[in-house]
Formats: sequence, C-alpha cells, structure tokens
Amino acid sequence: MTETLLQQEIIEYKSVLSEDTAENTFNYFASNFQQPLNFIWLGRQDFDSVWLLQKMIHEAISKQECAEMVLFVEHDHVYTFGKNANQDHLLPSYPSNAKVIQIDRGGDVTYHGPGQLVMYPIIDLHNYRLSISWYMHALEQTIMNVLFDLGIQSERKEGLIGVWVDDEKICAMGVRLAKWISMHGLALNVSPTMDYFNGMIPCGIFEYGVTSIQELTGNEYSLSDIVPIVANHFGMLLDQVQKSGGNE
Repeated sequence: MTETLLQQEIIEYKSVLSEDTAENTFNYFASNFQQPLNFIWLGRQDFDSVWLLQKMIHEAISKQECAEMVLFVEHDHVYTFGKNANQDHLLPSYPSNAKVIQIDRGGDVTYHGPGQLVMYPIIDLHNYRLSISWYMHALEQTIMNVLFDLGIQSERKEGLIGVWVDDEKICAMGVRLAKWISMHGLALNVSPTMDYFNGMIPCGIFEYGVTSIQELTGNEYSLSDIVPIVANHFGMLLDQVQKSGGNE
C-alpha cells in the first residue's frame, strides 16, 4: 500500500454482554463514544446479545441520536441463516455445541466462532456513498488490503461475495441496509477450528472450500493483533470517499 494509513483508536469494551444488559451497554456507548466513527473491540461475546446491540445502535443512528460505530467481536460457536437461506445447507452432521439462528441479513448459511474476527459496521451511507455495490466492494477491498499486509494474495470472484485465496474463501460477508444504515458485515477466518465449516455448505456454494490466515501462513495471530489492521484499512477507505466528495 502506498497510502499512509490513518491510525484508528480502538476502544476496548470486554464486559460480557447479555440480552438483559444490551440496553445499558448501548446507553454507555451512545453517551461516551462521541467521535464521528468509533471502532470498538468487544472480545468474545454471544451472538444474540451483539445482534440486539447492533439493532439498538442502528435505530439510534437513524434518529441521529448516536455516532457511527464499527463493532469487532469474536463469537461463540453459531450458524446463522440469512433471510433467503436454504436450511438444507446446514448439514445433519453439524457440531451439536453450536447454536443455530435465523437472522435478518442477506446471504445463505454461515458460521461464526472462536478464532474468527467479525466486523459489524453500523454506518450511515449518506455520509459516504449511497451504493450497496460500493459498500460491498469497500468491505472486500479492506480485507484484501489486510491480507496483503500479512503476505497473502487474495481476490474477488466474479458473481460471488467475499474474499478468496485461489478457490478457498477466507472472508464471508452478509449485510443488511435499512434507511441506508448498515448492519452485520464480515467474518475473517484468522485461526478458527476448521471442522465447523464441514457442518455446512458455506454460503450455499458447493464448489469451493474455506481457508484461514493461520492455514496459509502457519502463524498464530491473536484477534487483537488483527483488529487494528482491519480498522485502519476500513477507516482509510471511508476517509478517502469522504474526501472525494462522497455522495456529492
């Protein structure tokens, strides 16, 4: 990369969330995180509570009651179905210690779990560019830039969403936009237990496999090592579109 990366401040908030405490957490975020764009590392959290927190932040942004936030999280084992997912793509052999949840993003079935870095940007595209294709491209480019920094050459595949290394997906994506405000996001395989991907047909795609940063490099990165790299590249892309005039 020839550009100088903006060094984003990462806010660490690792109190264990629950559906009962999500509202208090949201109130704390809305009151204390006042930068136009806030990057927050939540550590290991249950899927349901973070989904609820996303929805609260999304509603508040739509009412101009809080700032934009990008949540980073490592989830407990869970398979999620997108709105139009084929539930047959979750195989009977999937591990019994994983939750199965129907959610409101696009896409098919995907897996989240330990060793996987999930990023949930909750941002208003009115501040950037009113284009779903631009937004998905920005998410993909962010991860491609991160992987380049780690010595991994990656690519897009025509007609498919996500980031790939040869014929193996390393980052899955699924988003929801309402009032041009985003929810959900991407899941980057850093060092997950790969056996969990055998319990499904990832994103409903039969012909390709799945890989991870650890498999490709042999290095054991902690998720906290990867968070600032992703935040810096994503923040840079958003800053670039704003400086270029965005929706003007």
